[in-house]
Amino acid sequence: MNDAKSIHVAVGVITDIKQRILIAKRPRHVHQGGLWEFPGGKLEAGETVQQALHRELYEELGIKTKCCEPLITIQHHYPDKSVVLDVWTIASFTGHATGCEGQDIRWVNQAELSNYTFPAANVPIVKAIQLPKLYAIVDGINAEQIKARLQKVLESGIALVQLRLKTMQPPPAQSFINELIRQCQQSAAGLMLNSAWRHTIPTQGIGLHLSSADMMQLTERPAGYERVSASCHNQQELAQAAALALDFAVLAPVLPTASHPDSSPLGWEQATRLLKSSLLPTYVLGGLGKSDLPQAMFCGAQGIAGIRCFVEE
Repeated sequence: MNDAKSIHVAVGVITDIKQRILIAKRPRHVHQGGLWEFPGGKLEAGETVQQALHRELYEELGIKTKCCEPLITIQHHYPDKSVVLDVWTIASFTGHATGCEGQDIRWVNQAELSNYTFPAANVPIVKAIQLPKLYAIVDGINAEQIKARLQKVLESGIALVQLRLKTMQPPPAQSFINELIRQCQQSAAGLMLNSAWRHTIPTQGIGLHLSSADMMQLTERPAGYERVSASCHNQQELAQAAALALDFAVLAPVLPTASHPDSSPLGWEQATRLLKSSLLPTYVLGGLGKSDLPQAMFCGAQGIAGIRCFVEE
């Protein structure tokens, strides 16, 4: 598809005080008509994304945005056109949202989004909405250290956790894995189990995080897991994660890190290029802390992933 034919679209994920999200139905006669979408529209000549978003949401819904934050940038190729969706979250606005162009609009809870059919380009937006900004990776050299680190992470309010379990000696028993799973479930935290655990991985209510090596051997998404994600280090691996229809990726290392001293860091400039090309919500990892979250989001990341930063800060 010729990039010159790409349509640049500003998209708003609008939430109200009840944390409901606004969606609108596309008219039957337009491209992808009859499907639900997140409001927005094309950039006009000379407009910034924020200017286009402000204009489109006022024209479509009669609201004026007060502040917005970047969520995800999506490039998607349909058979007849390519689109670049610049997606921003909007939690503060004035006015009462109305379908000013006669379109059907609805405020829905986050969990209800899966009940609606969206254009293919909107699917990563739904995934991004359902993911938090912080993703903690828990590891340790023994059972006591892992349990203590996990408890600290959960008490801090982290809503998504990966049990990495690569450095524990001796390797953990299944009973210990089950104990950690229960610990996360009691705190209502989403749980990913790293594919380094080579034994039986329960699937119900559990996610699977693939190492890049494990992911590159696959030809289809592992079935049965609540979420599937993968570690990525380059464009090829990000493309494979998208081809497998994973839920998100983790890009690393962005900066030098003590856990992988021999790895060459990407740096923010290269990481930004890779993030802009990713078709999935993508966390950044490596030498980062919570204070790097604004920079990460500005560069197009879903948020920050970390091993030490959530237990040492």
